[in-house]
Amino acid sequence: MASRGEPPCKAQSSQRPSDPYPCPCRFCGECLQPCLQVPSPLCPLCRLPFDPKKVDKAAHVEKQLSSYKAPCRGCNKKVTLAKMRVHVSSCMKVQEQMANCPKFVPVVPTSQPIPSAVPNRSTFTCPYCGARNLDQQELLKHCVDNHRSDPNRVVCPICSAMPWGDPSYKSANFLQHLLHRHKFSYDTFVDYSIDEEAAFQAALALSLSEN
Repeated sequence: MASRGEPPCKAQSSQRPSDPYPCPCRFCGECLQPCLQVPSPLCPLCRLPFDPKKVDKAAHVEKQLSSYKAPCRGCNKKVTLAKMRVHVSSCMKVQEQMANCPKFVPVVPTSQPIPSAVPNRSTFTCPYCGARNLDQQELLKHCVDNHRSDPNRVVCPICSAMPWGDPSYKSANFLQHLLHRHKFSYDTFVDYSIDEEAAFQAALALSLSEN
């Protein structure tokens, strides 16, 4: 997404590299765009406020992206980083690799049973107007497009879908909450079968064992 030196997505062909003033971090335009859709944007990396009207194009990074070449992970053809994303999307070798990806299995064996009645935590209902079947990004875009100036405090449908979520807690600034708290899908990281305290203790134990 971003770094103080160069955006990590650079290797994935950063799109429209940008410098938000006065924040020292650098982002690709696509990563920065959601932050520009709220009244008082904060840098997602260092949390400093920045002026959305003073986001400059990082021309020197753009020049580097057009100069540096890297091999495609599928066909090994060397492509400039600026064109890598387009190349990968049409590379037959990459498509074959994706089609032959092995089925996901847990890194560590688990004895947990497969749940039979899993709550829907993939799509959500807009807390303002009731629009349904929105994933996290669609929910953010919908709220920015349709409810940006709505002053009402609302319950976050993503948080309330979690086992530890409080369905009665209302966010004072729902759009900022979405941007700051829901940058990734909980499905990737969270064990829904345990409560928040148990998850914290498990993470702490794992951290101590790795050290």
